[in-house]
Amino acid sequence: MSKEYTEELLLNFGEGGKELIPVVTQDAKTKDVLILAFANEEAFNETRKSGYATYYSRSRDELWKKGMTSGDMLRVEEIRINCEQNSLVYLVTPMGKGACHAKKEDKSPYSSCYYRRITDDNKLEIIEK
Repeated sequence: MSKEYTEELLLNFGEGGKELIPVVTQDAKTKDVLILAFANEEAFNETRKSGYATYYSRSRDELWKKGMTSGDMLRVEEIRINCEQNSLVYLVTPMGKGACHAKKEDKSPYSSCYYRRITDDNKLEIIEK
């Protein structure tokens, strides 16, 4: 049976579980997109075990449990998978003040990493005050 129609979880993290798959993280209530990150097999398993969003940080080359240093953890309410079983959606409840590591002028975190839009003149405009 193909991945699209099976009830079997067939995620493939490649040899040694190191291949990264994209994870869209959304607020479970508002459905706002908070983060786009990546998970390897270890990060996925830790998310399922702990109940908190855990990713693989490409820039730091290590496991990243969101909020361990900031306190802005993301409790996973549900994990969804796409038809081809090669990307995930984490529906989460934010446990802190925001989801983004970038800070507003008042030093509080943005609720989403998508706090800017691109204007017609190719500038970035902050949409979350």
